[in-house]
Amino acid sequence: MDAGSYPLLEGIDDPAHLRELPEHQLPRLATQLREFLLESVARSGGHLAAGLGAVELTIALHYILQTPHDRLVWDVGHQCYPHKILTGRRGVIGRIRRSDGPAGFPSRQESDYDTFGVGHSSTAISAALGMALAARAQGSRRKTCAVIGDGGLTAGEAFEALNHAGDVRPDLLVVLNDNEMSISENVGALNRTFARMLSGGLYGNLREEGKRVLEQMPAPMREFAKRAEEHVKGMLVPGTFFEELGFQYFGPVDGHDVGELVRVLRRLRALEGPRLLHVVTRKGKGYPRAEANPIAYHGVKAFDPAAGLGSGGGSGPPTYTEVFGRWLCDMAELEPRLWGITPAMREGSGLVEFARRFPGRYLDTGIAEQHAVTLAGGLACEGARPVLAIYSTFLQRGYDQLIHDIALQNLPVLFALDRAGLVGADGPTHHGAFDLSYLRCLPNMTVMVPADENECRQMLYTGHLHKGPAAVRYPRGRGPGVTPSGPMTPLAIGRAEVRRHGSGLALLAFGSMVAPAEAVAEALDATVVNMRFVKPLDRDTVLAMAAEHPALVTLEENVIGGGAGSAILETLAAAGVQRPVLQLGLPDRFVGHGERDELLTAVGLDAPGIEQRIRQWRRQYVEAPE
Repeated sequence: MDAGSYPLLEGIDDPAHLRELPEHQLPRLATQLREFLLESVARSGGHLAAGLGAVELTIALHYILQTPHDRLVWDVGHQCYPHKILTGRRGVIGRIRRSDGPAGFPSRQESDYDTFGVGHSSTAISAALGMALAARAQGSRRKTCAVIGDGGLTAGEAFEALNHAGDVRPDLLVVLNDNEMSISENVGALNRTFARMLSGGLYGNLREEGKRVLEQMPAPMREFAKRAEEHVKGMLVPGTFFEELGFQYFGPVDGHDVGELVRVLRRLRALEGPRLLHVVTRKGKGYPRAEANPIAYHGVKAFDPAAGLGSGGGSGPPTYTEVFGRWLCDMAELEPRLWGITPAMREGSGLVEFARRFPGRYLDTGIAEQHAVTLAGGLACEGARPVLAIYSTFLQRGYDQLIHDIALQNLPVLFALDRAGLVGADGPTHHGAFDLSYLRCLPNMTVMVPADENECRQMLYTGHLHKGPAAVRYPRGRGPGVTPSGPMTPLAIGRAEVRRHGSGLALLAFGSMVAPAEAVAEALDATVVNMRFVKPLDRDTVLAMAAEHPALVTLEENVIGGGAGSAILETLAAAGVQRPVLQLGLPDRFVGHGERDELLTAVGLDAPGIEQRIRQWRRQYVEAPE
């Protein structure tokens, strides 16, 4: 980027510099910040449309709040790039989401201005409420502000926090960034109600006319009319909803008028108690292609802004997400009881075509994972065969429901767990590092891990036919390139597959680790077993491998603690079999962000790393003299 292209922006290394600008220069700063953001993300890739829509709001918040002393909490963090640029990270924003650059989401380890680490939706109000209560207990006058998108209000945690805040009444400002979008289009009755209430000037016209009429009424009639007005207001504007929760409501305000935002925020900072500012913005603002298609421009790879995004869908084998999407449509053609469910991730989970072809059996719950899980359970109770397509990391948010509402009742719900293992640039909030551990400990659960694309299709079919809860977990992106076959054939549940016979060592590999295990086995002349099932585990094959080989290695793209390798050890211990076992998997720490292949190499789960670790372990513990 050319030096001097953004003269105002280049003079801001932290919000203190921003606050030195006269207000009349803020619109020009917004223009430069938006242009810089577009140029930067176009080069690096990352989240784009949400940040473009939050430029003026970000400037106004840092201009009025005395950050970092005042606490500013962002929800999810997709819209935080302008915040990062204004808080000392402008020079490294071009490396965002790379291993040597800043995270794609707010991170407390990265900056004092990132007051709370986020990545999952709807946590900002809860976190900010805790900070505001701490300030009150400390006798501090600092201000606390949470910024949450309208999509974030589809999750129950946001309402739990609003309800609590209205009761304990802290000095808390909540900014509702209303752009009618989460990642996909917003869904739900609440969103539609807000949209109706904000369209046109019906409430404003009625209220102004009502004031004139009330001034002419006797006092008793005025009191009665004022009470009646509150009931009418509750049907016409969102403000009453929040006021009933104990918040002072302000807005709606044009979120792209930085001058008006500054004036309103200045007044609100001087107030105390729970306040909610309703800001209306446009996702993708300032870049016509992103405004027209904010879903496509939510998260992007590097592209030419003048040409826009390519048509996509290039050549090569399908991704696991695409394999799932095609299977779901094929299965729905054959099975009228099948329903497809997603918690606000239609595009990411591969349900676009299913939603188009089977709208009567497609359900988007919004960002409400707990509800999505129990909803699937209710459908299953009535004879339906629900398929919940959900990222591994997001199913964690519905874990209680998974236990009590699905597993305990042994309901036939199929969980299609996308983004299992290391996902790459989104980093630790999105890695699917724990699902094998948290799934296999549940009674009645069947847990499958495909080694390739065709096996994924057959496992989905197997899980659909299963009479209890089942999960198929698969990684982000493409697999080894095995073309899924047309016919759907159920697999024998709990049966592994020996892929290669060798001597001296048996590699027991799960899912994405089968391919590197096969590569390593050639160099080590080792046996390779595609375990296929984490639960029920193929006990007979495990014991046979232990009987035929002096040492075993387990491989999984999941944390070692409580994972698939632990299941192998438990099986051996229960049978009284003692063998040296090396467990390879994700380390006992949160893995950072970067390219997926780069991260696998960093944790030693690529083929060279696996081979090196096995050779070193074998020399030390297997071949070493006693």
